[in-house]
Amino acid sequence: MTPTVQAGATIGRLQAALPLDPLENRILLCHALGLARVALITQSERALSADEAARLDALVQRRLQGEPIAYIVGEREFFGLPFKVGPGVLIPRPDTELIVELALERLPPRGRLLDMGTGSGAIAVACAHSREDAAVTALDVSENALAIARANAAANGARVAFMRSDWFAALGAQRFEIIASNPPYIAAGDPHLTQGDLRFEPSGALTDHADGLSALRIIVDGAPAHLEPGGWLLLEHGYDQAEAVRALLAARGFVEVQSWRDLAGIERVSGGRLP
Repeated sequence: MTPTVQAGATIGRLQAALPLDPLENRILLCHALGLARVALITQSERALSADEAARLDALVQRRLQGEPIAYIVGEREFFGLPFKVGPGVLIPRPDTELIVELALERLPPRGRLLDMGTGSGAIAVACAHSREDAAVTALDVSENALAIARANAAANGARVAFMRSDWFAALGAQRFEIIASNPPYIAAGDPHLTQGDLRFEPSGALTDHADGLSALRIIVDGAPAHLEPGGWLLLEHGYDQAEAVRALLAARGFVEVQSWRDLAGIERVSGGRLP
């Protein structure tokens, strides 16, 4: 494969010349050279050494082959916080910040919140960081995911109790004021699974290998046993699943059932309150 980065090229020229979009160019330059964003401006005339050029070129080639930027640099920002990510966890996305905002709005003082299928810990850590008075618990069936989530909690100074559990299995009699989850909700065979970043992310965090609603059904069915009266269940779901999720919540006896739209205007989170 022909190198796209040559030794001697300047930082300023590379920002315009790399075959990626401008934001990705900037991220990879900062990562390869160990520079802050502002340094790309102040050092725009600096020429890359052979080692720097090789390092940057390797990153660019990985991106050209489709690997997500977040996996290449090992980090993604979420809710204003840095999160370590890797191939074992879903990459946190801005859409998921909606469920954090909804949870924080409904969490009472010194309330208890459960994040089910925590992955990188994004929801739990963001909530715990924002509300130091809260008792936040996060569970996942993957030990690899839990290791990453624990590291993210420590790095962001967030107090979270982590637990390995297959959904509700290990919770015993614990109850919460808020249960939030971004479970696997893409149906098996969905063409999106073979496109873009999703090709590199863990399939078990994306799809239930069924109709896309099986994990959501499990959570809705089991949540009442672990919610305090008046507590809220909040669920992220696919762009076309809001009506089905509202029906599941209503059938299980939840009230004030509703859906909320993300920044793109898509119904992204649905929830209800336990009477």
